[in-house]
Amino acid sequence: MQRREFSRAALLSGAAASVGLAGLLSQRPAHAQTAAPREGRDFLRLARPAPVDSPPGKIEVLEFFAYTCVHCFNFEPLLSAWMRTQAADVVVRRTPVAFSDAFVPYQRLYYALEAMSQIDALHARVFRAIHVDRQRLGTPEAITDWVVRQGVDREKFSGFYNSFAVAGRVRRATQLQEAYLVEGTPSLGVAGRFYVPGQGARTLQVAQALIAGLRSA
Repeated sequence: MQRREFSRAALLSGAAASVGLAGLLSQRPAHAQTAAPREGRDFLRLARPAPVDSPPGKIEVLEFFAYTCVHCFNFEPLLSAWMRTQAADVVVRRTPVAFSDAFVPYQRLYYALEAMSQIDALHARVFRAIHVDRQRLGTPEAITDWVVRQGVDREKFSGFYNSFAVAGRVRRATQLQEAYLVEGTPSLGVAGRFYVPGQGARTLQVAQALIAGLRSA
């Protein structure tokens, strides 16, 4: 799902970046493709660092996604498997985007499920409901009815969905989306410094190389 064409000039900071590009690209995970990731093609370096919510010593990776994006639906199993392979110094967070007000109900859905510890049980089911079962979940009412059919208490879910805490998480997600200048989904933000546009499995290989470079910097 694309919002607009990439603007490399706005994203690239040039040769003065603090992480040496040559050293970064020499780092390859065991499963990487032959070609090392290339700046400007496989990833973009942010001219202005994005906020990072993880504590010092952690490498934060954000997945920018939308439930309505079929590419995100296809990417989700790859991401979930990759997350399970990460070392303790990597923190991976899913971040639902909002390219318009129509996305906000889905953002609230994700963060309500997260607050209820229901992501593992229901995150993939939301994707299947939309892209396989062709259900329309674009309104709070439709979302709530669907969640209740999954065995979740209506009153409890509605309380989280409409809470100030979830509203705050939604605002933060949109701030991070804008800070990374997200152009499409799925895509990754790495350590507040790099943006990796969606390239299927290659997206994760690029992210792994960036993580390796950050560790060795």
